[in-house]
Amino acid sequence: MSDLAPYITAWSDEEDSPCTVVERKGWGIAYADETLTDRDDGGVLWFRKPSRPRQGRPRFDQVHPLRQRRAMRRLLCQVCGGPADVTDDGVLWLLKDHRTDWPRWPENMAVTEPPICVPCVRVASRACPALRRGAAVIRVGSSPIVGVQGLLYRSGHAGPIPVGETIIAYDDPGIRWARAITLVRELRWCTILDAD
Repeated sequence: MSDLAPYITAWSDEEDSPCTVVERKGWGIAYADETLTDRDDGGVLWFRKPSRPRQGRPRFDQVHPLRQRRAMRRLLCQVCGGPADVTDDGVLWLLKDHRTDWPRWPENMAVTEPPICVPCVRVASRACPALRRGAAVIRVGSSPIVGVQGLLYRSGHAGPIPVGETIIAYDDPGIRWARAITLVRELRWCTILDAD
């Protein structure tokens, strides 16, 4: 099964790197030993995780923050890591089918799943348990990066206190208190395609 592990999947040998989260007065959170690579271009602090793909066992319930961010930024296939399928009509996405959740789904939906290439659609639809229950293939005309999903902190007497996971926009001042796990894009100008 590990041969089918998607590019963005975390592996058991990729344990979170030890770190101490501190409060930077007037700013938000930081690492006590922060380096330039700990933040993205927007100044957001990211979870530290070494990159050791295909070492150990795949953890299908977790994504690797750096590979997920790379795939989202560069519009790479979440399964193989190659270029996602792009046409004049937009970029291809494969998502759990939630058409019954709200009218015009998935228009204006925030996603943490990177796009996909055509050859990987069939593989992912069959191999991923969540997608076997119903998947939708979507052509997306525009998908701007809008924020991150991560662990939100608040100020505490002895240091920052984690308060829970959230999705937070880059233009929200509270993002200075987030430690990002995944990059978020918003899907716009969506067309649901025939899965075949």
